[in-house]
Amino acid sequence: MCELRLNSRQNRAAHLAAHCPGTDPPRCLFASGGEVPPPSVSNAFWWGQARKAAGCTRVKLHDLRHFYASGLIAAGCDVVTVQRALGHASASVTLGTYAHLWPTAEDKTRAAVAAMLADTLRAGAADSVRTSGEA
Repeated sequence: MCELRLNSRQNRAAHLAAHCPGTDPPRCLFASGGEVPPPSVSNAFWWGQARKAAGCTRVKLHDLRHFYASGLIAAGCDVVTVQRALGHASASVTLGTYAHLWPTAEDKTRAAVAAMLADTLRAGAADSVRTSGEA
């Protein structure tokens, strides 16, 4: 949860300035045409309209946040990067929600072995210097 309550126009403006620098309109999912994103009630209305038009009536706006976070993690982003992207107050908040999505040491070991074997098979044979005993 963000440290800043986004219940007033001033707080939304401060949050936007801190987490979405610049003036590019696409930085907000639903823009109100001004410098400040619309209140969450407006977001809920516009999300409902977009959802109906797309035929995705069961997808919640917050689901997009989880999709975004899981995509960052799958792409290899570290916990602090994901924390900052989501606006979490601390990395522990991010880990409390998404820790299960980061690969474990065992996952990384399996992937490394698979890549090594694939490279060896693609090359046609193992490195003869290391395997022939002539080193």
